[in-house]
Amino acid sequence: MDTVFIRELAVDTVIGVYDWEREVRQTLLLDLDMAWDNRPAAAGDDLSHALNYAAVADRIVAFLGGSEFLLIETAAEEIAALVRSEFGVPWLRLRLCKPGAVAAARDVGVVIERGERSA
Repeated sequence: MDTVFIRELAVDTVIGVYDWEREVRQTLLLDLDMAWDNRPAAAGDDLSHALNYAAVADRIVAFLGGSEFLLIETAAEEIAALVRSEFGVPWLRLRLCKPGAVAAARDVGVVIERGERSA
């Protein structure tokens, strides 16, 4: 199975448990690896058989931009479910980061894997 990826997708959203976090938009950074068989798209040079990473990115930006979460864990689970169901992705690895959440760290976040990665 091949991998289609998106790196450092920046999305502004409402995220956090503190009162001040509920009043501002913060930037989350997302890395996404998605299992996909690229051979059909490559054989016909045909986008309709490819996993359209631009469409995936646009959908995530729209979803997160219109959402409010307390926990980054919940946001990650919701994004993973959305990508798998709406785009038919059988397996993904998602890294979701919240830069600036810990003063002494560049960023903090979660990495999750969902689904089955076939050969």
